[in-house]
Amino acid sequence: MEQPDDQGKERKQRAYNLTLASVAGQVGFITLFIIFIALFGGLWLDRYLNTKPFFTILLLISSIPVTIFIMFRVVKAATDRIKPIQRNSSSEEES
Repeated sequence: MEQPDDQGKERKQRAYNLTLASVAGQVGFITLFIIFIALFGGLWLDRYLNTKPFFTILLLISSIPVTIFIMFRVVKAATDRIKPIQRNSSSEEES
């Protein structure tokens, strides 16, 4: 009788782990994307305006709060989609 319950718990744990892995992957990809955009945008602006390290450093430093804000939004959106497990009180009383 415990086998179906154990399988259900394993499925829920696996789904939870996959959700965490997908959130970590999204956050990592978005972070790298923002950093590369800031780096290449800064290098391009420095070359175009002939201000060697100024815009590269400025954009890289300003990308930190942007990255943190976007990571917060992605994680918040993912955790809002996770629904808590609702326990059925009648099935617990029968056990």
